[in-house]
Amino acid sequence: MSRTYTDAVANRLEDFLSSKSEEVAQITASATEIVNSIQDLTRGGKRLRPLFAYWGFLGAGGRPDDENIVRLGIALELFQGAALIHDDIIDNSDTRRGKPSVHKRFEAQHSSLGLTGNAAQYGIASAILTGDLCLSLSEEVFAGIDNLTPGTRAIFNKMRLQVMAGQYLDVLEESAGSVYDPAEAVKRARTIVRYKSAKYSTENPFLLGGALANASDELLESYSAFALPLGEAFQLRDDVLGVFGDPSVTGKPAGDDLREGKRTELIAHALALTVPEEREFIQTRLGAQSLSDAEVAKLSKILQESGALRETESSISELTTQSLAALERIDVAPLPLAGMHFLSDAVTKRSK
Repeated sequence: MSRTYTDAVANRLEDFLSSKSEEVAQITASATEIVNSIQDLTRGGKRLRPLFAYWGFLGAGGRPDDENIVRLGIALELFQGAALIHDDIIDNSDTRRGKPSVHKRFEAQHSSLGLTGNAAQYGIASAILTGDLCLSLSEEVFAGIDNLTPGTRAIFNKMRLQVMAGQYLDVLEESAGSVYDPAEAVKRARTIVRYKSAKYSTENPFLLGGALANASDELLESYSAFALPLGEAFQLRDDVLGVFGDPSVTGKPAGDDLREGKRTELIAHALALTVPEEREFIQTRLGAQSLSDAEVAKLSKILQESGALRETESSISELTTQSLAALERIDVAPLPLAGMHFLSDAVTKRSK
């Protein structure tokens, strides 16, 4: 049943973006690349956010063939696409899912067309506009949901605000983290995880699906108790994979988060657990433009030997246990409950 849903989301999303490409082509064929890049980015993937919305919708009594839950899934995929495009610019990340990130795609286009000016700046400017378009299209699809309840709209609006605030906190932390109090680093890192990622990856999609089916406040509260710690565990796993993941599986270079200077919970634990010399090395070399492969290896070793990796894995385990305990208290029919269990496994037991 869930495969039928994700196929519907994928097919409708493809058709929607194709229609937008045709619309842009009426202005000029030269501009269709901004839509084509969104189309390529949103193809494939696990469709986790739409699936959370789907099972939240069914758990609240929604019909599996309701067109509105498909529209919601498309809106969530487009919102995620915008977040990924902008996040890769902010992090100066060259790859996404094993392919060039959108700003790198436009940078390559600049070179292949023989354009004048700075290729990197052209790539960034084009990708910012593409991400903005993705946000606009997400809102267009969401606003087209029939009988949209005020509660569903309020959750969607709050989700977008939370992601932008969380993303800014991430930028601030990377710039100011070395002068902030290391004793508060874990708390700051968890706040970023919650608002930049966890809420929009799991909790808010789940709530959106439930609210779309007019779920009771009690049911929505039980959804949050399950989905929020699950989303935090999901992001912490992502942070671990960003340093220790297999590049052939993750589609990202080994130690990519260290090169990008991400001050994750891994780094926060390391600042609390290392000796002064190691702490100074982390503070001065994390994210340095001249960071060498040997220094990436040294940072990875410090994270492992200091116990930072062990502490992060412990956090993942605790959050997963908390989420599973909350899942057992959700009062829904067996089918959506089974879907929620499946999603829990998909989020926590992964290698990419």
